[in-house]
Amino acid sequence: MSKIAFLVPLFPLLGFLVNGLGRKHLSKSAVGIIGSGMIFLSLLASSYLFGLVLFDSSLLAGGKPLESVVTLFDFIKTDAFTIPFEFQVDQLSVLFLLIITGIGFLIHLYSTAYMKEEEPQHYARYFAYLNLFIFSMLLLVMGGNYIIMFIGWEGVGLCSYLLIGYWFKNGDYNYAAKKAFIMNRIGDLGFLLAVFWLLYRLGTVSYSEVFTHIHQLSAADITAITTLLFIGAMGKSAQIPLYTWLPDAMAGPTPVSALIHAATMVTAGIYMIARSNILYTLAPTTQTLVAIVGLTTAIFAATIALKQNDIKKVLAYSTVSQLGYMFLALGVGAYTGAVFHVMTHAFFKALLFLGAGSVIHAMHHEQDIRKMGNLKKYMPITHITFLLACLAIAGIPPFSGFFSKDEILVAAFAKNPLYYFIGVGGALMTAFYMFRLYTLTFLGNFRGSHEQEHHLHESPLAMTFPLIVLAILSVVGGFIGIPEVFAADKHWLEHFLSPIFAESAKLSETHHLSHSQEYIMMGVVTALIISVILFAVNQFKKISAIDSAEATGLGKILANKWYIDELYDKAIVSPLHAFSGLLKNVIEKTGIDGAVNGVGKLVAYLSRQLRLVQSGQVASYLLIMILAMVVFFIVWFNDITITKLVEKLF
Repeated sequence: MSKIAFLVPLFPLLGFLVNGLGRKHLSKSAVGIIGSGMIFLSLLASSYLFGLVLFDSSLLAGGKPLESVVTLFDFIKTDAFTIPFEFQVDQLSVLFLLIITGIGFLIHLYSTAYMKEEEPQHYARYFAYLNLFIFSMLLLVMGGNYIIMFIGWEGVGLCSYLLIGYWFKNGDYNYAAKKAFIMNRIGDLGFLLAVFWLLYRLGTVSYSEVFTHIHQLSAADITAITTLLFIGAMGKSAQIPLYTWLPDAMAGPTPVSALIHAATMVTAGIYMIARSNILYTLAPTTQTLVAIVGLTTAIFAATIALKQNDIKKVLAYSTVSQLGYMFLALGVGAYTGAVFHVMTHAFFKALLFLGAGSVIHAMHHEQDIRKMGNLKKYMPITHITFLLACLAIAGIPPFSGFFSKDEILVAAFAKNPLYYFIGVGGALMTAFYMFRLYTLTFLGNFRGSHEQEHHLHESPLAMTFPLIVLAILSVVGGFIGIPEVFAADKHWLEHFLSPIFAESAKLSETHHLSHSQEYIMMGVVTALIISVILFAVNQFKKISAIDSAEATGLGKILANKWYIDELYDKAIVSPLHAFSGLLKNVIEKTGIDGAVNGVGKLVAYLSRQLRLVQSGQVASYLLIMILAMVVFFIVWFNDITITKLVEKLF
């Protein structure tokens, strides 16, 4: 177990080192094979670990969590505490390992074709960063304590900065990369304070020890720690108010967007809270905060997605919205539902981004959906796979998104019916903006230029193969979580993860709805979603020309994303720039530079005056010597007189 666990993150790290150090010497084909091959080897090792845990968990009795902590060495060792470098291999971690390495491998394979126009050196740099991204996320998930998780947490933040700003010659892309990095640092401060709090109170940050000695923490401690951890999750998983970096992250290559949104980074906050589930179960105030922030983010981001015209921006705000549903699930105690939606969302969101990349590739980097249309004629594989992903995210049965989103909404209704009805509103908006995107892109008449239409073609196999695999997963992936209303004891994922959430389940109040009530809720919501889809398709397939007219009223507000970026700029960025200008011009230049330069000028002035003494005239030197002797004798005489006077007195 220990050797295999060690290999999972080792392979991507080796890929990073080989491609990074050999970027000037390796061919593109060698870089692609090394980069993708290392992730595939990591996928094989993850699958082996998953098989071990699955086999052992089938023999489990009594609901005791099954876990295997692999300790490699002591990372920090003092008289007060010891923090080992350890991995935790259990049901939750191995499931995330499969998601990360599986989706990651498909994205690497896709990238070999998508990035083929890059220069060999930059091509190798891209794959090196991509491998490092996977390594950091694996470290985050496999860490057996909060410190190792935090190392991976910071690693994915660094890699997002490197990949968002991959085309570093573009100033706007660099700004987007810096924005993502800085906004994540704000949330990371909360995470770090929570870790220090745990270390101060318990003297350990290992999961097994923290959860075992949790009774030593007061209710106030638990509330404060969970709130601080949630602040970290808000930054990493793009929740209000720390969400604006994620849409701007579209500046990076499209496969990077797929990786950030589906398999890494934004799922880190969900994993961290799911891993800390017992802490949150004992902090109902924080759970309510998580649910409210998640639901607010889900609705708010969905409204923005309604009026976006950049194909990647629509998907970006969709991710923010879907992450909000995951946090809603965590907030109402539906931890399995949150993890379930992480998994299904990884399938269809990776498919949507890679499908968007296929479209952008065919349209020669055009991203405005108003300039597309009728692409199903030229790109049949991209079209059908994209359609399946849209049906999955909209929640149409029996696609994967239906099962996971339904589980979240049912849990929300059991906790608070208001959560449910607001959540359904978000689901309807999701169906509308996704099929607006689909219709404007693939149906109707082509609205681009004749040159673009002439060059339209389906993407190569290296790009369409990942689309096909992800489409299959988007269709059948939800069947591992069939709700009890359809078949009792068929929710495989719930049984698999039950040891992780067993203690929280004991402490939580369970509210079960009747089967008839669930059937009615599913039927009504599905009917509403289908109606919205039909309305969206009918509304936008008629558009035959580019509408360049500027939106007005609420539409203009939504198109400009509620002016939140402008608000942040006026309230935070501009004052900080003004303050930094004050520090630069007044404190630094006038104060510090003035003092330093003043000392230099004073020394230079005194030197210029002192050199006048060196006149070269012997008479002047004799005069100075005589004056010096006079001064010496005066001082010597006074010193003797004072000494004798002191002796007489004392």
